[in-house]
Amino acid sequence: MKHPLFALVRGILPVCLALAACSETPTAATPQQFAVKVAKEVVKSDYQVPSVADVKGHSNEELIRYGGRLLNETKRLLPNNVGASMNCNSCHIANGKEQKGAPYVNANLTYPQKMPRAGKMVDLAMRINGCFQRSMNGKPLDVNSKEMQAMLAYMAWLSEGLPKKAKIDFDAGGKIDESLVPNPERGKLLYAQQCVSCHGDNGQGSKDARGNVVFPPLWGEESFNIGAGMARTYKAAAFLRDNMPMSVQKNGAWGQGGVLSDQDAVDIAEYFTHQPRPDFAGKVKDWPEGNKPKDARY
Repeated sequence: MKHPLFALVRGILPVCLALAACSETPTAATPQQFAVKVAKEVVKSDYQVPSVADVKGHSNEELIRYGGRLLNETKRLLPNNVGASMNCNSCHIANGKEQKGAPYVNANLTYPQKMPRAGKMVDLAMRINGCFQRSMNGKPLDVNSKEMQAMLAYMAWLSEGLPKKAKIDFDAGGKIDESLVPNPERGKLLYAQQCVSCHGDNGQGSKDARGNVVFPPLWGEESFNIGAGMARTYKAAAFLRDNMPMSVQKNGAWGQGGVLSDQDAVDIAEYFTHQPRPDFAGKVKDWPEGNKPKDARY
């Protein structure tokens, strides 16, 4: 017979892992310094990802804090704009502050930029609204709304004081060997071993007693739609390899990834990305200049 403490820990651990994924502080055990480059020259070598405590007393403190909350509690705070059971930070680990975890750290420095999928220049507000329409399967925000300005303020704060055209030497991840041939049947088995405890037998995700998102759904009507980047096999696979499943490192710090091989991640991604999910009407306008990725679902 298992000790009662085992059951208690087993029940608490998934919640702790979810909180770690959505935390407003970096998951690293100690502050890390990163180089900042402009025109290939290092101009600052002591950049650190700011913690939520650093915003205290900032002239824009209220808006920055609100932006952080919106990114973390998007479904609850913006129900009219979010159709899926997703938050922004369902895909942006540690409130966009973790390397390889789809970070926001360089977002304010690298937009506007030309996006191949759109075939045009896209600014940061447009990029955020793209996520609302695709990953959130919802509706765009008014770019002049307090909510949009708050999210922009949060992302600007992450690189505050750095010159435009600068870039923080921060690994955004997203690269994987696309020559790997996916095996969805093997992916289904690996999903059952590595993913079911958080995302469910049917990819439905999980919610707390109040109905708030704990772990996002990976397919079905409450998941991201077919136009989302995460619906692409290799894009999803890189994220899986680098960030999933959540784990506890031996050095005592929260960590993620480091469990799946590239092939494991590709197989799991092929399995869940090809499950039923909402369509996206705007897909007909994607990649107007050609060069559509081979893993696009349409």
